[in-house]
Amino acid sequence: MRANHRTRASWSPVVIVRSRPDAGVISRLSKIDRKAFDRVAAAHLPGLENVLPRLSRLADHGVLWFSVAAGLAATRRPSLRRAALRGTLAIAVASPVVNILGKQAFRRQRPVVDLVPAMRIRWKLPTSHAFPSGHSASAAGFATGVAMEAPRAVAVPVAATAAAVAFSRVYTGAHYPGDVLAGLGIGVAAGLGTRMAWQARPPVAHASKVATTDIEITEDGRGVVVVINDKAGAGGGDGGGARVPRLSDLEIALLERDLPAAEIVRVGPEGDLLKELEEAAVRAEVLGVMGGDGTINAGAKVALRHDVPMLPIPGGTLNHFTRALGLETAADAVAAYKKGGLAKVDVGSVTSSGGDELVFLNTASFGAYTELVHRRERLEGRLGKWPALAVAAVRTLRHSEPVDVLVDGERRKIWLAFVGNGMYGSRGAAPTWRGHLDDGQLDVRIVTAARRYSKMRALASVMAGHLHAAPGYHAWHGTTLELSSLQGSLPVAVDGELMKMPPKARFGKRAGALAVFTPSRTH
Repeated sequence: MRANHRTRASWSPVVIVRSRPDAGVISRLSKIDRKAFDRVAAAHLPGLENVLPRLSRLADHGVLWFSVAAGLAATRRPSLRRAALRGTLAIAVASPVVNILGKQAFRRQRPVVDLVPAMRIRWKLPTSHAFPSGHSASAAGFATGVAMEAPRAVAVPVAATAAAVAFSRVYTGAHYPGDVLAGLGIGVAAGLGTRMAWQARPPVAHASKVATTDIEITEDGRGVVVVINDKAGAGGGDGGGARVPRLSDLEIALLERDLPAAEIVRVGPEGDLLKELEEAAVRAEVLGVMGGDGTINAGAKVALRHDVPMLPIPGGTLNHFTRALGLETAADAVAAYKKGGLAKVDVGSVTSSGGDELVFLNTASFGAYTELVHRRERLEGRLGKWPALAVAAVRTLRHSEPVDVLVDGERRKIWLAFVGNGMYGSRGAAPTWRGHLDDGQLDVRIVTAARRYSKMRALASVMAGHLHAAPGYHAWHGTTLELSSLQGSLPVAVDGELMKMPPKARFGKRAGALAVFTPSRTH
């Protein structure tokens, strides 16, 4: 008897593979990337076969960019020093983003270099992951940071070098083009992102150009009288009360060479600067003034009184006003004069009820800031500028008290007060740059005694450069400010120089009152 066997149909599971929507896009981009790499590998660029590999090696570990930064800092030009610092900060941001986050997240293998000529390949091929390119990120970050601060004559060569480094990474077989593009994007973002912590400073503030003038501009400087404050170089109080290096004989020699017919008056430590300025203004077609901010302030008062144009020449440590004009060296000032770049700028004023007037080109401050300046001046002869500033800040923090004043009729107890000649862009306690020198505005910032411990928090905010975060912080702009001290006369720092303000005073503006020489690009 045959057994009945029930036959079971054999079966196998059906696996349905769902591809990611972006898989095809990534695959196509990868193929394009590899083809582009092969084309670059097969390319022959005469004259660059040896240059680009060496440039690529020089950029290892940021050596190239740190060397450029050191060179920029060594020039002692403020804009180039800022460029070096911002570029270095951008590298500090971009490098960990690429090497710690990017490479570990994507883990892309390096290209196969069989098509790359042996003479181009690095001495030792990198073993880290390929995506994104760290060299390209550092190059783009540094170049972006430099471009935000430096003049075009410096920014363009740095950018060209950065582009060459990025291309060299493909040319030597270290990266695919996509790796380089991603690195460049990260570097540019890092450079631009430095503005979140440190706002970029405009190279030159705007000033209204004078359409017509009766001043004769001479190639040899005839009619120019330059008063040089040698007290600034001797460590006297100037330029915000700061001790400054001795004025460079090279810069004075440059004035004598480029303006041979100009009269040069040097005022030594025992000389009377105001007297010399007054006498110079009487016989000058153009009054040149060389020194720090305090000296330039004195020159402005005399130039206003005698209605002569002023040629400001930087010769102090900070030189806020001349930098705002775009004059960083004596050579810049000479070039501005010879181009006839006259402009009208605003002047701030502090007028007493009796009619006496103080003027300021940058800022006027009172409260704890004046105490800090006074203490720093007393200490810096023994300690030097920056140690004296640190000690003065600690002592001010411990001992300062708010000043009791009426501000536009409202009673306030003020720790810190800042009044700027024009709207300032940075947010610290003593902002240093403006976009305009002729906006007709006063920039007022105060910190009131809002609570018991507001002094400590306010001064901590000052030292951190974030005055807006201080408790009791108020800011506004206008054309006048009425101030009445309930404690008698009030110390005030005018362009960094300590003076006494009468119990009642009015801050105001003299719009477009001062004619100064500026580079033509400010107009």
